[in-house]
Formats: sequence, structure tokens, C-alpha cells
Amino acid sequence: MSHAYHRQLVFTVKDKCRVCYTCVRECPVKAIKIIKTQAEVINERCIGCGNCVKVCSQGAKYPLRSIDEVNELLKSDKKIAACIAPSFPAEFTDVSDYRMLVGMIRSLGFDYVAEVAFGADMVAREYESRIKNTNGVGQISSDCPAIVYFIRHYHPELTSYLSPIASPMLAMTRIMKKKYGPDLKVVFIGPCFAKKAEAEEVDEVLTFRELREMFLQKGITPENSGPSEFDPPVSWKGAIFPISRGLYFTANSKETIPEEQVVIAEGRVNFKEAVREFEEGLIRNKNLMLLCCEGCIMGPGTSPGGKRFARSAAVGEYVTKKLASVDKEEWESQVREFTGLDYSQQFSPEDRRFEIPSEDKILEALHAMGKFKPEDHLNCGTCGYDTCVEHAIAIVKGLAEPEMCLPFTIEKLHDSINNLNVSNDKLAKAKQALKQSEKLAHMGQLSAGIAHELNNPLGVITMYSNILIDESPENDPAREDLKLIAEQAERCKKIVSGLLNFARKNQVTLSETDVIKFTRHSIDSIIKPANIEVVFENNISNPQARLDIDQMMQVLTNLEKNAVEAMPKGGRLTVGVEGDNDEIRFMIGDTGTGISKKHMDKIFTPFFTTKEMGKGTGLGLALIYGIVKMHRGKINVESNDDPGEGPTGTTFTITLPRI
Repeated sequence: MSHAYHRQLVFTVKDKCRVCYTCVRECPVKAIKIIKTQAEVINERCIGCGNCVKVCSQGAKYPLRSIDEVNELLKSDKKIAACIAPSFPAEFTDVSDYRMLVGMIRSLGFDYVAEVAFGADMVAREYESRIKNTNGVGQISSDCPAIVYFIRHYHPELTSYLSPIASPMLAMTRIMKKKYGPDLKVVFIGPCFAKKAEAEEVDEVLTFRELREMFLQKGITPENSGPSEFDPPVSWKGAIFPISRGLYFTANSKETIPEEQVVIAEGRVNFKEAVREFEEGLIRNKNLMLLCCEGCIMGPGTSPGGKRFARSAAVGEYVTKKLASVDKEEWESQVREFTGLDYSQQFSPEDRRFEIPSEDKILEALHAMGKFKPEDHLNCGTCGYDTCVEHAIAIVKGLAEPEMCLPFTIEKLHDSINNLNVSNDKLAKAKQALKQSEKLAHMGQLSAGIAHELNNPLGVITMYSNILIDESPENDPAREDLKLIAEQAERCKKIVSGLLNFARKNQVTLSETDVIKFTRHSIDSIIKPANIEVVFENNISNPQARLDIDQMMQVLTNLEKNAVEAMPKGGRLTVGVEGDNDEIRFMIGDTGTGISKKHMDKIFTPFFTTKEMGKGTGLGLALIYGIVKMHRGKINVESNDDPGEGPTGTTFTITLPRI
């Protein structure tokens, strides 16, 4: 009989997939495709091992269900047999007597309930015979359908080495149909859902978990089901088939197969390594007995959370009791009855390997993951692939995404965080600038009103106080008082003038300017004490820019004067100019006392000053801010007043567009 078809065995609940890549890592053939961070099983590549179902903690992977089909079959008028795999003692440890389990299965509506272990007995005899007559040429066991799929699809050149022997399930199906008639319908019940796609000879396949679900649906329990024995034929050592080394123990019934002729490998890593070494010729003379799971007792169709050694012990206890109670002569007569049956199965290669992409494509994918040098290849396996190159190949084939690489994703995340911090900083500054602009607009309206109301009376006070001074004698005691009145009135007039300048929305008059000469001239325009060192830094190649010379000179000289006043004990004034094709930047820095952090958000507010009473109006920086904004520029300030945090001082940076 041939391997008839390959049904889709595993499906994905996309809403439950949490992008952990565990299924990719656990899949021995990488039959998982990541699409927009969702893991989907590729049926054409799947071997039905069920690892993805077992390891998915979110239940995003689920196997093909057959309960509805079996229920429909049970409603028919056909005779139906349930053939239960020999691993059942490992699953149903909660049922104290196997006869109660048989009774429960009969209660579902099955006409016959038989042990597949007898099929294992017959298959083991076939293996024993072939191993003894291989003439030094090894073969690969074919009882595990996932192993068969793996060989046919991923090592097709080894297909001829597969033992042409039917699995215990198929053997038992043929035995039951011979005994009870060819029209008998057979339902296999076991720990593996790869069996669901093994061959069309079996009508339906249920996993142990599905059987439990059917019991629950129909309210069947050991208490409401009577005990019952298995229908013949009765098994013998085949009952030990599902545990580790089970095939070897069963096939070596006469202990004539030495262990050195056999290589036993179980589990997704070990069986692949054994096949690889067999393919390389290192163990070509050995007989490979392979299982995709760690024994059938740990199959994906068993209940989750089972302990391997406890399950193995449960099977061992069942086999011990069975061997002590079985009628050996009856078993031997049954063996003779079914010895002439055809237990063969033929396999044909079906290559499903994909072509390895070109080196250029692989390099392109590696570069997309930020891997440009050999030391960038961490081969950490978090993506689910063993190496970065394997991951890159999967990307080229459309099975994976660069973001699956954890180091790459973490690096991108750090970059995103840094960019976000920069954006947040810019946003905070823009918000502060907007807030400042609103303040200045309101203050400008207020200042204009105040200046308008004060200007006329101040002019009268100034005029009459000066007239009185001129008319008073030199030795008149009131003369000094009049001078003080005139002086303070003049000061008030300057304050009012500053208010008007602040409130007035001046237009800028741009002209082509050499910013290097312009900046040097601003330095020459201020008084520099002997204890102040002045440094000019020129870092601009193209000095031409369009500025309002008068207003920007006011900006630079004001900042430079403030810097000098911030260094009463001396220090260094640094004035620099730099830029690119689009912008120019003026930097005015000092090593003075610095500005307190609590004052930083107020320095551009009108009338706010840190200078002593009578030495400043608090309008200078507000005027500077307005002029810079009229030039469509921006002004930033950095300052430190705490010697414990580093050198004290303040630096203003003014950025203006060239045009």
C-alpha cells in the first residue's frame, strides 16, 4: 500500500499568537511562516510531529479534529472497530482498570475494541526478520509517520532505506478487516495526529484528547460503564512498543539482535542528527529505530502536562501484568492465523526542500538585520533558527521577517527610544517657545498701554524738573532734589521706551551681511574689563547671510554685555559663529555664575531679572527673543550655576535661516 495523501494537520488561531517564535524553534523542518508577526503552519512542509501544538502556551496552534466525522460514522449501520494504541495506559492513568476504559469506548457505540499492540507484535516480527537479513546494509524504521514524512520530503534520496513495513496501526487495520470482514470501519485512537494523514486504509483517527472530549460530551464515566475485555486478537510484547526503545524490545523477542546493529534516536533533535549521520555514511550499516517524539507516550495527542517517566512506568506496569496473564498458546495461534497477511508498505520520495537562495540574496537579508560582519552573527537562536544565515535564508524565502532577530529588534528599539527622546525634547522646547510667545504677546499689549499712558506725564515731569533746576540758584538745597527727580524721570522714560520697543512689532530689514565681520564688530562694541578673556571662534566657510544689522547687533551686544556682567571676578567670553547651507548659528558663552534652574523658564519674560535692584529692567532678553523670532530663528540657552555639577557658566545659541 502507498502513502496516499497529506492532509492539513495543524491550524492557527491568529488572535492567540503572541509572537514568541517558540513554534519556529521547535519545528524540526521549519514549517512555520511568519506573516506580519503571526505564525502560520505551512502544510506543504509540515510533517505532523505536533511539536508546535505541544509548545504553544497560548493555544494558538490546534490539530485537525475528527470527532464530528467519528460521530457520523457511529450513527451509520456499519460495523465499527476502535483500535487503541498501546500507549493508552500512559494516558488513562485516572482509569484504574483497563477493562473499564474498554467499556467506556464500547459505550460510545463501537462494535469492537481491539489493541493495536497485536499489530505491533506482527510488525516487530517483520522488523526482526529484515534486520537479520540486511547483509550489512542499514534501514530506517517506518512505524512513525512523522519520520516517514521527514525522510520522503527532506531526505528523499534516503526513501529507499525506509523499511517497507506497515505501521502497527495499518497492520492492525488489515488484521481486523480480515477477522471481521472487509466492510468493517476502523477508527484508530492514539497519541499522534500525524496518523490522521498516514493512509486512507484507516477510516478515521482520534487522539486520546479527542477521546476524552467524546467521553465528556456524552457523559461517559467509569462509574456508568461496565468493564469489558479487548476483542481478539490479543497482544503480547507489542504492548511495550510505545516506550523508549519499544520497537527494539518487541522486535528482539528472541534476543538475537545485538545492540550494536541498532541506533535508537528519539525527539526532534536526536532523530535529525541520526538521519544526518546515516546520510553521510557514518552509520549506514546500522538500523535506525527513530521516533519523532520521546516515545509515543509523549505524543502531541496526549493530555498536556504528563510526566515522561511516570507514563513509561504506567505502560511498564500494564505490560508486566499482561505478560503474566496472557495465554501464550492462544497468542501464538493468533500469530499463525495472521502471519500470511500483507504487512508491507511502499514509500516514494517527494522532495519538498526549497532551493537555497544566492549568496547575494542571503547577504542582503543579513544586512537588513544589521549583520555586516562575522562577529555580528550571534547565532543566539531567539528567532527560532539555529544560525543567522538560516534566518536570512528564511527571510529570502518569505518564511521569516528581520524583526524576529532579537538583538536587531532591541537595537532598533534603542534607536527609536533615542529618536523619541530627541523628538520629545524638541516638542518640549517648541511648547515652551509657544508658551513664551503667548506670554510676550500679552505682555506686549499690556506694555503698549502702560507706555502710552506714562509717556506724556513723564515728559511733563522731566521738562518742569529741568526748568526748575535751571531757575534755581547753585547753592539752593532743593537743587539736588530736583536733579534726583529729573534723573529718575529720565530713567522712567528709558523704561517706557523699552516697553514701546518691546511692544512694537517691528519689521526686519534684511540685508546681505558678512557674519564674521558682523560678529567681530559686536565684540568691539562692548566694554571688556581687563580680567575678561575674549575668544572668537570662526567655524563657518560661507559667511554671507541676510540679517537686519541694527536689530541683530542689538541682540549680540546685549548678550555679550550680560555675559561680561555675569563674570564680576573675571572669566572667559566665547563668541562663535558656525553654520551650513541652510542656517547660521551664533554662540555666546561665559564662565560666569550661571543661571539657576528655577529661573530658566522665566528668563525671556518681560521685567524678570536676576540683577540687583536698579541695575536692570528685565526687558533685554525679552527684546532679544522677539528679534530672533522676527528673523524666523530660535534661541536656546544652557546654563549651570552649581560648581558641584561641573564648570559654571551660560551659553546662548541663536539659530537663523540664511535667507
